[in-house]
Amino acid sequence: MVETVLLKRLCVLVFIEHGTRKLHLAGVTAHPTGVWTAQQARNLVMDLSDRIAGLRFVIHDRDPLFTSAFREVFEAEGLRLVTTLPRTPRMNAICERVIGTLRRELLDRILILDERHLALVLREYLIHYNGHRSHQSRQQRPPDIATQPARDVTDLNDLRSIHRKPVVTGTINEYHHAA
Repeated sequence: MVETVLLKRLCVLVFIEHGTRKLHLAGVTAHPTGVWTAQQARNLVMDLSDRIAGLRFVIHDRDPLFTSAFREVFEAEGLRLVTTLPRTPRMNAICERVIGTLRRELLDRILILDERHLALVLREYLIHYNGHRSHQSRQQRPPDIATQPARDVTDLNDLRSIHRKPVVTGTINEYHHAA
């Protein structure tokens, strides 16, 4: 749940691939329903296309929005659905940590106006998160490793070759070596 400047509550549905830590924004809405979550699941399956075969599980909490239609989308793809036990946030610790990261790095630092604004900010943040943000569990590499060129450690000696690029409306900075 995200609160806007006008005190309207918005719901965000995200999916994370545990192995790569790649984050997918499914949708943002003020009025979530079971039909909406099922449609977001179908959209995710279409976006992942061939990569869905490499996945085995979908872990979700006991929110009533995760209806049988939501479950059927993933079961049709051969995925096993695991529902977390009540009051056990560690059962889905990776997703809980991502939610905390979204709050600390982004949502606590920016005023959200409406659904459109939140979706725009989250999409921009996901580009940073998947393409540039280092992840401790991945030896400081981002989820989209193909976007991160390998650098020789000796290149790090010259700090003048590092450039800062503000992203996500200037809330976050990315640092790159100059060409």
